[in-house]
Amino acid sequence: KDKNRLIPEDKGRLVTIFLTSYFGKYLEYDFTADLEEQLDDISAGSRPYKEVLARFWRDFSAALAETADLRITEVLEKIDEVLAPHLYPPREDGSDPRTCPTCGKGRLNLKTARSGGAFIGCSNYPECRYTRPLSGDEGDSELSGEGKLLGHDRGDAISLRAGRFGVYVQRGEVTAEQPKPPRASLPKGWAPDAMDLEKAVSLLDLPRFVGPHPEDGAPVEAGIGRFGPYVKHNATYANLPEVDEVFTIGMNRAVEVLAAKLARGPGRGGAAAQPLAVLGEHPSGGPVQVMPGRYGPYVKWDKVNATLPKGMEPGTVTLEQALELIAAKAGAAPKGKKKAAARTADKKTAPKKATTRKKSAPEG
Repeated sequence: KDKNRLIPEDKGRLVTIFLTSYFGKYLEYDFTADLEEQLDDISAGSRPYKEVLARFWRDFSAALAETADLRITEVLEKIDEVLAPHLYPPREDGSDPRTCPTCGKGRLNLKTARSGGAFIGCSNYPECRYTRPLSGDEGDSELSGEGKLLGHDRGDAISLRAGRFGVYVQRGEVTAEQPKPPRASLPKGWAPDAMDLEKAVSLLDLPRFVGPHPEDGAPVEAGIGRFGPYVKHNATYANLPEVDEVFTIGMNRAVEVLAAKLARGPGRGGAAAQPLAVLGEHPSGGPVQVMPGRYGPYVKWDKVNATLPKGMEPGTVTLEQALELIAAKAGAAPKGKKKAAARTADKKTAPKKATTRKKSAPEG
C-alpha cells in the first residue's frame, strides 16, 4: 500500500494470472453473483444444499483434473506470456526487451526459486548469471551481472547488485576459492540510488562490535537479523527501533536496552534470560544461579525457583544463602501436597456415612 493506493505485489500478480488462466470461471462476476443467490435460497430453505454442493464439486473437480498433469514450465510460460508487458517494458533504443542485457544472447524469462518465489533470469544460465526481481525495470540492468562498482575496501571490490531476492551489496567476486563472497541485503527503507561505499562497507561489516559488557566483559554486538535490527550480549537479543541505530549505538544505550529485555523476561520467541550470577554447584549436582524475573530476582536450581527476600541484593547472595532458600522452597511443596491429599480423603469418607444413614432409615 502506497499512501491510499493499493499496489499489487509480485506474488499476487502470479497467483491472479494462474487463476484467471486455469480457473477463470470461478473469478467471473456472474458466477459469484449466481452462487450468492443460491446460498441465499439455501438459507431461506427453498433449495437443498446438497444439490448446490454436488453441482459445484462436479465442475470444480473437473477443472482440477485438467491442471493435474500440467508441468511447471507450462504454467511459467503461460504466466510469462500474460505478464510480458509488465515484465519486459519497451526499451528506449527499440531493441528487444527480452534480450539479456548482460550476455546479449540469452532470452529473459520467468523462473522460480527454491524458496518458492519467482524472478527474471537469462536462458543462458549458468554461463550467464543475469537475474533481477519481478518488480525490477531496465534501471536494474546496471546492478545485474557484474553489478555497479561502489569502490574498493581493503583490496576488495565493493559492488551493488540486484538478485532474485532484491538489491544487495557484495565484497569481492565469485571465485573457486570463494564461491560465496560476503553479501548483505539492503535494509528496508534504504534506496539503491543512495548507496555509497561507506554505507556498503558498514553493512558488510555487520555484526558491529560495540564493546565489552561492563559486568562480565563478554562482547556486545549490534546487527540486522531476520526480525530486524538488534543488539546482542551472550544469548540475549534485544530489538532496536531503527536500523540506523545499529551503526551508532554506544555501550550505555546497549546496556540499557539489554537490561530492559532481561527485566521483561523471555518473551514469545525471545532468547532465554541470562543469569545475573552463577553461585556454584548444588550438592546434588547442577548450577545454582541468580536470575532476573518479572517480579524480582530469584535463585534457581534445577526446577526450583526461590524468590530473594526483601532487602537481599542479587549481587550479595552467597551459595550458602541460596541453598537455604532452595531447600526451604523445595521442602514447602511436599507439605502442600499432603494437605491436599488429606482433604481429598475427607471428601471420600463423607458419602459412605451418608449412604449408611439412608439404609438404616427404612428399618426404623
